[in-house]
Amino acid sequence: MVARGSGAELRVERVRLPAPGPGEVRVTIRAAGVCHSDLSMVNGTLAARFPLVLGHEATGVVAETGPGVELSVGTPVVLNWAPACRACWWCRRGEQWLCADTTAPTVPRGETDDGVPLHLTLGLGALAEAVVVPERAVIPIPAGLPPEQAALLGCAVLTGVGAVRNTARVTPGESVAVVGLGGVGLAVLSAARRAGATTILAVDVAEAKRDLAFAAGATDFLLSDDRLSKEVRARTESRGVDHAFECVGRAATIRAAWRLTRRGGAVTVVGMGAKDDMVSLGALDIFHSARTLRSSVYGSSDPDREVPVLAAELAEGALDLGVLVSGTIPLDEAPVAFDRLARGEGARWVVTLD
Repeated sequence: MVARGSGAELRVERVRLPAPGPGEVRVTIRAAGVCHSDLSMVNGTLAARFPLVLGHEATGVVAETGPGVELSVGTPVVLNWAPACRACWWCRRGEQWLCADTTAPTVPRGETDDGVPLHLTLGLGALAEAVVVPERAVIPIPAGLPPEQAALLGCAVLTGVGAVRNTARVTPGESVAVVGLGGVGLAVLSAARRAGATTILAVDVAEAKRDLAFAAGATDFLLSDDRLSKEVRARTESRGVDHAFECVGRAATIRAAWRLTRRGGAVTVVGMGAKDDMVSLGALDIFHSARTLRSSVYGSSDPDREVPVLAAELAEGALDLGVLVSGTIPLDEAPVAFDRLARGEGARWVVTLD
């Protein structure tokens, strides 16, 4: 799935990938999610270089290995768009999600069928039949997992679950509001329920997200409008929630999440927004409210350790990701999924390539 420029029509094209070099693997893709970060590449929110193969949330099987690779052909894997170097200052502190060697938004590799140098989204370009990536950019998982669900482990699920478990550290009995109910927001809802939160308020601009919210674990659904703060306080003894998760990536929704949170509570920004969308908060409000405002980058997680845990939970039936999958489509229909994503329809649309 190739974008030739910002705002250009998305097309399925033949491309040329290099053979795996030292420390690299070729992965045959089985399923890949259509993520909002991919949309941000083509709508100008993120700086991208073109032509660009989209996609970074995927599962597949190792099909070929280069010299020095330990993984065996046939190993099922999830792709990791932010593999840690394990050597920089942040990695040595145990903050792998802030690794100094973080992958650039687009990485040059391969070429189009007409010989134009190609770029890959987050070094992967996973909306494709195959990828060639470093071995450290793949994580082995158990065989037999539903590919349309396993694909989500590497982005939406790890991001949402990590925001709850690692960043906010939600504890039993606390109250939570989740603003924005795409794939990540629904993963946050599910994780909050599993963490033992007793009041879980799902917030979105679309009434159509109501059923999805309850299926994911919400105790109530609220439309995002001028009455939102009052509605949240009516459900939290006039205080506001202990934790608000912003899963959109816009200044307006970050401010909304701030207003939903009690004094001394915490706002966790999970959505990735534009660099020129400025958030304004009053200095007195910041002092008086004693709230914490922070971001959760990739769920504050170490994917190499946490994806296998989530995969095991999925295999055991303890983690149900069915609610996150709005439907599966073939690769040539992926542009339709991007249109649905732009309109805020559904949770995650997954491209399957089996």
